[in-house]
Amino acid sequence: MLAYRHAFHAGNHADVLKHTALIQILEHLNTKETPYRVVDSHAGAGSYSLSSVAARKKGEHRQGVRAIWQSADAPPAVAAYLAAVRSFNPDGVLRHYPGSPALARHLMRAQDDLRLFELHPTDHRLLQAEFGPARNTQVFQADGFAGLRGQLPPPSRRGLVLIDPAYEGVADYGAVVEAVSEGLKRFAQGTFMVWYPKVHKPQSARLAQRLKAIAPKGWLHASLAVQKVDAQGFGLMGSGVFVFNPPHTLYERLHDTLPWLCAALAQHEGASQLLEQHRV
Repeated sequence: MLAYRHAFHAGNHADVLKHTALIQILEHLNTKETPYRVVDSHAGAGSYSLSSVAARKKGEHRQGVRAIWQSADAPPAVAAYLAAVRSFNPDGVLRHYPGSPALARHLMRAQDDLRLFELHPTDHRLLQAEFGPARNTQVFQADGFAGLRGQLPPPSRRGLVLIDPAYEGVADYGAVVEAVSEGLKRFAQGTFMVWYPKVHKPQSARLAQRLKAIAPKGWLHASLAVQKVDAQGFGLMGSGVFVFNPPHTLYERLHDTLPWLCAALAQHEGASQLLEQHRV
């Protein structure tokens, strides 16, 4: 299905969680000089204007990045996230939101390489225009699940695989489990980060347990539930990130971050957060 476009959701509470974790992982990878590869399975357009028709339609960024934009007491991981977003808004006015590809390229070094997959023709065209000419970057109009096979393992045996499909249909949940399972066989030491939506679907509720079952080494699971669903039970309650082979620093960084984000982004009194990990 190709109906989903992230421009309608850029900068929402799910992006805040996903990109806060993403930046922590990339900063950890940067502590060693050895090159690494980042693979984004569902890259979208890469970056977004918050004044676009799509972004203004629902204005989800107002309950996401904009809600914490002026925060002076943000914990270190959130401060790093806000600093990265501010680099795309140098005058201090929040007009542009960097997607995962833009944040990755912003933090990666000259020796690292980036691989971006996007099937939607419009978003692929935008992605190619902005990222295609960049050094050590390749953009593919292809199925990101299938595309992982040709990218793993990277020559340096270091890297991050970000898997964050639209989950428009229930098939994506199974495809995520299959893609990670296959990816770990090829690149057992790699860091894999799966983003998923917290919605009223049994597949969403079961995904974390399914991922735990295929984790050969350590894992970390973080989630936020900050938004009420509508009267029919529809809507994005929150989101989660599940990280295979997480940096040893990630749990500590998120330990104080999640309660702060939960309080800052909560849209109702029942908002909640979860952080758990397993070390081998």
